[in-house]
Amino acid sequence: MMRFNRAINPVKVLSFDLDDTLYNNHPIILNAISAMQDYLQSIPEWANKEGDYWLECRRHVGATQPHLQDDVTTWRKVALKFGMSQLGLTNDEITRHSTNAYQAFADARSNITVADSVLALLQKLAKKYTLIAITNGNVEVDKFNLAGVFERVYLAGPDGRAKPDAALFQRACQDLAVKPAQILHIGDSLDTDVQGANLAGCQSIWLNNQQTTYTYKGLADIEISDIHQLSLLE
Repeated sequence: MMRFNRAINPVKVLSFDLDDTLYNNHPIILNAISAMQDYLQSIPEWANKEGDYWLECRRHVGATQPHLQDDVTTWRKVALKFGMSQLGLTNDEITRHSTNAYQAFADARSNITVADSVLALLQKLAKKYTLIAITNGNVEVDKFNLAGVFERVYLAGPDGRAKPDAALFQRACQDLAVKPAQILHIGDSLDTDVQGANLAGCQSIWLNNQQTTYTYKGLADIEISDIHQLSLLE
């Protein structure tokens, strides 16, 4: 399925969301959380806590330091350290365990293999456009086979507030010396990707393949159901 809601004006930059746009992120994030939980359960003081102690820690930090919700990496690290600090551990143990638990998560989080057909598509598009990535997630592109594909990768938190805030798109415009309308953003979420691009004055393509209910009622310029339909841009 492909639907054109508005005519696309000439663009110089293709901006890609990463998770669930260029690969299926659902099993990846589940494996990463499982790897982190396995490590946490190896700590007797943590394992003795009742209920979902990790979720309690994450919610506490999110509520008391709401600015961290734009930076999922720092949010997770701070929540782990907070959780450790409540267990009667030494400072060295708190640092070591929180670091190791996050590393277990991060290693599994980047255990990704993007399909060869998707890489081939990106390679073709790169002949005509500058390719960048704008993500709210914390995946480390350099650790798997998207390394070197993008001119720049913008991460929510370090590079600006999370989508749908316009900050990351504005940062890209500034860095690449282009106008917002010269960026075409492709992503799977109406709420973050399409809304964010629209708010920033960029053009957008919605990859509608997630069977998710969204709150944003605005339209993308183009709606597709398969990433390979982007071959129309070649």
